[in-house]
Amino acid sequence: MKKTDVLVIGGSATGLVAAMTAKSNYPDKKVTVVRKEGKVMIPCGIPYIYGTTGSSDNNILPDDGLIKLGVDILVDEVVKVDAKAKSCQTKSGETLVYEKLIVGTGSTPTIPSWLDGTELENVYTIPKDKIYLDHIQEKLAGLKKIVVVGAGFIGVEVSDELNKIGKEITLVEILPTVLGATFDDEFCLDAQEKLVNRKVNVKTNCGIKSITGNGKVEGVTFNDGSSIEADAVILSLGYKPNTSLAEDMGLALNEYGFIKADQYRRTSIEDVFAAGDCAEKVDFATGKLSGIMLASTACTEARIAALNLYELNTFSVFKGTVGIYSTCIGETAYGVAGLIEKAAIKEGFKIVAGSFTGVNRHPGKLEDAHKETVKLIVCKQSGVILGGEVLGGKCAGQLTNTIGVAIQNHMTVHDLIMTQIGTQPLLTASPAGFPLVKAAEIVAKTLRN
Repeated sequence: MKKTDVLVIGGSATGLVAAMTAKSNYPDKKVTVVRKEGKVMIPCGIPYIYGTTGSSDNNILPDDGLIKLGVDILVDEVVKVDAKAKSCQTKSGETLVYEKLIVGTGSTPTIPSWLDGTELENVYTIPKDKIYLDHIQEKLAGLKKIVVVGAGFIGVEVSDELNKIGKEITLVEILPTVLGATFDDEFCLDAQEKLVNRKVNVKTNCGIKSITGNGKVEGVTFNDGSSIEADAVILSLGYKPNTSLAEDMGLALNEYGFIKADQYRRTSIEDVFAAGDCAEKVDFATGKLSGIMLASTACTEARIAALNLYELNTFSVFKGTVGIYSTCIGETAYGVAGLIEKAAIKEGFKIVAGSFTGVNRHPGKLEDAHKETVKLIVCKQSGVILGGEVLGGKCAGQLTNTIGVAIQNHMTVHDLIMTQIGTQPLLTASPAGFPLVKAAEIVAKTLRN
């Protein structure tokens, strides 16, 4: 039997940040992480192992921070937790006793039960499992025609990366555009055009009916009756919370299957916290339950859980997920924070939206200059920023984060106009035409009128 003060179950982004935050803030406490993986993948870097980085070995989440702080790492699997006894059993037969428990068991890829042919050889998903991902890479090396089902972020990025190394990619999406659940149409269509220009075969407004083959994948049949040949199929149809352990130990789940957790990340059982993909979230703008699963959100929740282990801190609360995403196709990046226009309208907000397109360098003739578009979605009555979207060069990710900060701090469009910004010709847009500020000016003018 081993004793620890803080036990963290799960070793991905949630587990790493929870353990490091706990040990940093409670240095006298013994902190132990139990994880199944010997080497942990950087979640958002997974699609890029098939092209840009070339190998999963170049996408490892380092253990240095844990080790330097003195966190114990146990490569094993927790199979049972006795919440009353505050103990757990691992697959290897180890017994661990704890004071505080943080559950960060993450999520697993969705494989729809209605889809025929998922059992065939060469049908894959994209989990955070290095061994499995290495197996995919090895198998795909000898295959040519690959169908990717689902054009969210993972599907788009995997398609683009496999396309880079010469695979014939068909990307299938049931919505009218790629990235359609996350961006407004003008951004989706731009991204779709970029993929098509890069020779990805994009098939939208079309669902998949079945995967066909005799023992292994030979083709895909679509809902419209058409079919194509395929050597492999990659399912990118979302993820579901991994909560079987939580359910067995008696933690309450919400209607969508996530572990119920409050703003301090406390669960229904005393001294048990939950964070990351497995834990309940609410939308920052609407207060409704949210199914968002992001490593960035997981890290925030992990910090909050760890900071509130032994005393509640009113400054360390989770008020809801803003939902901040970004991706890149070639030299063009796309980012979104908060509510997009069509989502805000659907929720019942009276809004004003405005866009401005400029250049992310000044002068615009600099070698790496790129068109930069910012769109803001603002509440009509208050001027509070509900969301924003960015299309630009590779600095668009940080501009998207800036919009996220504005949303989280309930800034108005008038606050943005008065925001002091630092600019530099090689790094940013011109101060006279900074797209974020100019978009705010356009929206403010509409509000006045």
